[in-house]
Amino acid sequence: MLIGELANKVGTTIRALRYYEQQGLLHPRRAPNGYREYDESKVTQVGKIKLLLSLGLTANDVRSFLPCLDQDIADGPICPASAQVITRRLTDVEEKIAALDLVRKHLLEALAQVSG
Repeated sequence: MLIGELANKVGTTIRALRYYEQQGLLHPRRAPNGYREYDESKVTQVGKIKLLLSLGLTANDVRSFLPCLDQDIADGPICPASAQVITRRLTDVEEKIAALDLVRKHLLEALAQVSG
């Protein structure tokens, strides 16, 4: 299938697919006329790339998942490299939550001083 057909099947844009290719996440075949060609397996692969990106992972993070994108990633990390990425990203999220909790605490204290 051509890039437009793949974009329609997975509910994304041609621009996004080109970005995935530029980032090394997607590797289409090239027809003699230079058109990108995708087999049916790319539908599942692009869906998983979109899922991983929606979870806050970067394109660089997603690259570590490429060897295992043909497996079910919904049950958790299945590649050691992906587990490392998830651990690192989780640490980042927890640090941001702690910083936001501190800001929340300060805002509540300031509000209590004004109110009370």
